Amino acid sequence: STLSPARGAVGAGTKRSGWATITAPPARHPYEDMEFPPANPKAMSLQKTFKGHLLSVAGLALHPTKPILVTASDDKTWKMWHMPGGDLIMCGEGHKDWVAGVDFHPSGVALASGGGEGAVKIWDFAQQRCVLTLTDHKQAVWSVAYHHQGDVLASASLDHTVRLWDVPAGKCRMALRGHVDSVNQAVWQPFSHALATASSDKTVSIWDARSGLCAQTFYGHLNSCNGAAFSLMGSQLASCDADGVVKLWDVRMVAEIMTLATGKHPVNKAAFDRSGQVLAVASDDARVKLYSTLDGELITEFTGHEDAVQGVVWDHGGNYLVSCSSDHTFRLWS
Repeated sequence: STLSPARGAVGAGTKRSGWATITAPPARHPYEDMEFPPANPKAMSLQKTFKGHLLSVAGLALHPTKPILVTASDDKTWKMWHMPGGDLIMCGEGHKDWVAGVDFHPSGVALASGGGEGAVKIWDFAQQRCVLTLTDHKQAVWSVAYHHQGDVLASASLDHTVRLWDVPAGKCRMALRGHVDSVNQAVWQPFSHALATASSDKTVSIWDARSGLCAQTFYGHLNSCNGAAFSLMGSQLASCDADGVVKLWDVRMVAEIMTLATGKHPVNKAAFDRSGQVLAVASDDARVKLYSTLDGELITEFTGHEDAVQGVVWDHGGNYLVSCSSDHTFRLWS
């Protein structure tokens, strides 16, 4: 069932504010006392290739509780798939340019997307339509990320800002300003009020969403930072750049843990497995590279994509990895 965007004015009537979830004290981390076994990439291989889109597949998101994947594409659509079979569930049409960023609402009832025209859209699955279009960004939106309580959404843009949206009220509450070039990704530290941003100005910053202030900036990259990712526990941050360098940072100590030189090709995104001990890296050389975060060693490489790998995501159970690529496909490794 194709979702078509809502017509006419968005958000008539009075709406509640969702901003209180940011000003409230952070909740206890539900996994803080748990340890997960690390993924075993050497035992994993390509299981299936899905020719999902007409153009490059730029982004991925997994449903918080169900085996459902969303892909975002340069073909101006996002598509929802049942995994691991890859049956198409629905297609979202309404962006006027490419779609790069997608994220599920933490309860799984809605999806946010960001596009090349600068719009952020909220799609409601029960209503099967776009229920909100947010157009404050002046340029393309690369990434969207829901806060863990679901009322606040962060979007990262080519216009050098990150905007924090009060989704129930349908308005921007804050613009995070400080980067001097494109902000390519924004990610929330799990179960906290902090978020990290990766920018083409070669820096990675941590922001406090309550104040809108930059709390820390990590320096050391010598080229554009394409992506950032937190470990599930939130203690480690990975950042990746256009020189093929990945850096691991200790968030609490504000210190670099290690640098991984993945080769001469840009690294587009990275993702920790749930143990935090394995990092998957999406490389421009069409490979997914898997590193140990304990010693920095390359564990293995997944080959099969025929063009740049744009994104990687681990399933929440730790059983499989999905990658997406400029070759118009997404692939399942398990």
